[in-house]
Amino acid sequence: MKLKREDTAILIVDYQEKLMPAMHNKDAFIPRTCMLLQGLKALDIPMIVSEQYPKGLGSTVPEIKEVLGVAPVLPKTTFSCLDDEAIRAAIEATGCGTILICGAEAHICVLQSAMDLIAMGKKAVLVEDCLGSRKAHDMEISLRRAEQEGVLLTTAEAVLFELLGKGSGATFKTISKLVK
Repeated sequence: MKLKREDTAILIVDYQEKLMPAMHNKDAFIPRTCMLLQGLKALDIPMIVSEQYPKGLGSTVPEIKEVLGVAPVLPKTTFSCLDDEAIRAAIEATGCGTILICGAEAHICVLQSAMDLIAMGKKAVLVEDCLGSRKAHDMEISLRRAEQEGVLLTTAEAVLFELLGKGSGATFKTISKLVK
C-alpha cells in the first residue's frame, strides 16, 4: 500500500514536557519528529495532537509545539487516542483512510491507538524513528506487536518522499533540505 497525500493524516501522541526526559531515545526521535512535521506541513497533511493528562505531564515540548503552529492540541486521559471522543472525531473529520502515528510511549498510547485505528477500518502507519519509550525493550516489543496486529512500519524520510511522489518543484526542494 502506497501512501497518498490526499488520504493521509498524522496523529502526534503525547510529546510532553514531563514525559520526554524519561525517553531512552529522546535525543534522536524528537529532532526526527520535528523534521517529519516540517515536511508534512509543506505537504499540507492534516495534524492532530494529543496530550495525556496535561495538568500532570505538562504541555507539548517547545521544539514540537513550534513546528505544529496552529494544529489542534487535544487533551486526553485515555491511553488509546481513539477512546477519547474529541480525538476520534478529529481523526474522522479529516476523512483520511491512512493515519501516520508518531509519539510516546510506543508500547502504551501509540500501540493502543494504532490497534484501535485498525479496528475502525483505518490503515495505521507507525513512523518508527519518531517513536519513543522509556525502555528500549518496550519499544522493540511494541513494534513487533504492531506488525502482528497489521500496523505498517516506516521511517520519517520514507514517508516524506512517498507522499511527495516526485523529485521536482518547490515542495521537493523544501523536503530535500529537511532530510539532509
